[in-house]
Amino acid sequence: MSKPLWIIEAQRHIGLKEIKGSKHNNFIIVWLKSLKAWWSDDETPWCGTFVAHCMKTANCVLPKYWMRAKDWLNWGKIIDKPFVGCIVVFERDGGGHVGFVVGQDANKNLMVLGGNQGDAAKISPFSVDRVLGYRWPNEYPLPIAKDLPIIKSDGLLSKNES
Repeated sequence: MSKPLWIIEAQRHIGLKEIKGSKHNNFIIVWLKSLKAWWSDDETPWCGTFVAHCMKTANCVLPKYWMRAKDWLNWGKIIDKPFVGCIVVFERDGGGHVGFVVGQDANKNLMVLGGNQGDAAKISPFSVDRVLGYRWPNEYPLPIAKDLPIIKSDGLLSKNES
């Protein structure tokens, strides 16, 4: 099965980290400029920026408030179960979090590739109890339903996405 274009782009940035203090990660700054953000630092929560950048590279229309994780719930096709490459929106204290489903671990936690997960772009396990919804871009056909692949995980659920 081929990977969606936005997942290929997201995987290119695994390991990218924000820089604390007055310096900022140039990748994140370039994304913000390309997306016409009104801020220019990498310490403002950037999960929505990461997802928007990746979806833009696949020529997808973005939600109006792409920087707000929960606004991705107003975008694309609603799907009732996760597929590899779908966008997932989570609840978190103080807001939301958005990323891409890439699999599940042996404990049935979602394995999510996202930005601003522990201040980095990486794959982390998330409890399905936090899921607010799944979305698929209108510009692409839904994939043929397949089970999520099992990805090895340390089992430590993500708790830092801001």
